[in-house]
Amino acid sequence: MRILLLFLDGIGLGEDNSTTNPFAVADMPTLTQLTNGHRWLKGIGVQQNGVSSFIPTDPRLGVPGRPQSGTSQAVILTGENIPAQIGRHYGPKPNAETRAILAENNLFKMLRAAGKKTSLLDGYPPSLLKSIERGKTLPSSIQQAARESGQSLFTDEDVRQENALTAEYTGDEWHDHLHITDVPRYTPYEAGRQLVALARQYDFSMHSHWITDYVGHRGPFEYGVALLERFDGVMHGIVDHWDPQEGLVIITSDHGNMELIGDRHHTENDVPTLIYGARHQDFAEGYSDLTHITPRVLRLLTE
Repeated sequence: MRILLLFLDGIGLGEDNSTTNPFAVADMPTLTQLTNGHRWLKGIGVQQNGVSSFIPTDPRLGVPGRPQSGTSQAVILTGENIPAQIGRHYGPKPNAETRAILAENNLFKMLRAAGKKTSLLDGYPPSLLKSIERGKTLPSSIQQAARESGQSLFTDEDVRQENALTAEYTGDEWHDHLHITDVPRYTPYEAGRQLVALARQYDFSMHSHWITDYVGHRGPFEYGVALLERFDGVMHGIVDHWDPQEGLVIITSDHGNMELIGDRHHTENDVPTLIYGARHQDFAEGYSDLTHITPRVLRLLTE
């Protein structure tokens, strides 16, 4: 039994609006097939079939205001209602209270304590890693959780050695914008196949994609559509190479944003959670909000 968690920052279930919501127009044949032909929009409801469950998921957790990355990512990786504990949604990076909770316990750390192999599969460019080490940039809650478990964040050399993937999966942005041109360049399908190969080295692994949140804040709309179509290609590669009997692939997010391009703020919409694999119904039973991810992963991997 193994679990691969695919995190997409800032995607929610929004209105069927072809001018503000990329989910309303993007060509996503793999993802919509897994949700019985339904687009990932507000009102989709729970969808289940032989291999997957899709559940609109509450990121608000009873706390007023717009969910934020710092606290919501920490909720995903602790199972605790951190916004309620600290009295607010907070982000984009974790504040001191959130960091203390992540240091005490998080999914990576708990699984390693149980003898399981875990990994955050993202590789990071040298400039970001240097900024984190110098204290100029705070790690995200996801990065912080991995570091608290004892993992050193993967580097550009790990990407070159095909032990990690860039945040945007294919390496295109590293080549075209960071001018790091000696790392592998994958098609979306190949990136999905590579994620499966990497996940098979661990009991629990996670990949974090942040560009959806960036585009949600800044646009343009067309780039949001392209990101979703790229991710659909990644999932095509995953579905073709992941044996449903070997474990689960889970997709989720921390808050809404990219489903309302032009607003520049997070939304209070539900976020999507998709569970793919033979035990999807087991994971989905009683699932409704972001606090439910960690306890289910722990149960399935340590039972």
